[in-house]
Amino acid sequence: MEPSAAAIAALAPTGTLRAAINLSNFLLVTGRGADGNPEGVSPDMARELARRLGVGIELLRFKSPGELADAAETGAWDIGNIGAEPARAKTIAFTAAYCEIEASYIVPAGSPIQSVDEVDQPGKRVACAARSAYGLWLERNLHHAELVQVSGLDDSFDLFVNQGLDALAGLLPRLITDVERLPGARILPGRFTAVQQAIGTPKGRVDAGFEYLSWFVEDCKASGLVAELIKKHNVSGLSVAPPA
Repeated sequence: MEPSAAAIAALAPTGTLRAAINLSNFLLVTGRGADGNPEGVSPDMARELARRLGVGIELLRFKSPGELADAAETGAWDIGNIGAEPARAKTIAFTAAYCEIEASYIVPAGSPIQSVDEVDQPGKRVACAARSAYGLWLERNLHHAELVQVSGLDDSFDLFVNQGLDALAGLLPRLITDVERLPGARILPGRFTAVQQAIGTPKGRVDAGFEYLSWFVEDCKASGLVAELIKKHNVSGLSVAPPA
């Protein structure tokens, strides 16, 4: 489907697609190019959208998903590649997901916890990176355990270890790396959620832009482009989302 003039104007009102990229997502941003711009599945999806719109692209770098989401109301970006979450949907219109990332827990050596469902108990404390998509999910769905949030993945790991918390929440590929640093620790089988990595645009723009963006995501999944990008960047732990 060719984008209409209205869709192009809505998605790239300055004539350049300003794409917000979350640098902290190590699965979707896997390196830097010779020009210093981020490389990976997320930047490549933005580049492909710009190509189809027939406009230039500017990759705007954000250190965290929270900072990216905050900028939605400032007019700083046109599209944002970020996990779709209800808390963020107040200011961002999200497409369906183009890929999914499983989230689970690490528990320390000797822990009696055997499944993800057993984590949510009174007295249990869970370390988590603040304002992450899976952290927002836990804010809504943990009813008994205490969620202890700090800024960044490394800090959440340190909190878990140094304060002897009962579980560390995180994306499965990162947990696989972290558990190797903790003798006797285990990753619980299964998942408590799967982060829905989508593309968003600030709410309030012309509908034609969001309609084209939604079609673009579905086309990239159906055509095999998302799968090709995952393979190109050799990403483990990332899967193509099902059709909307």
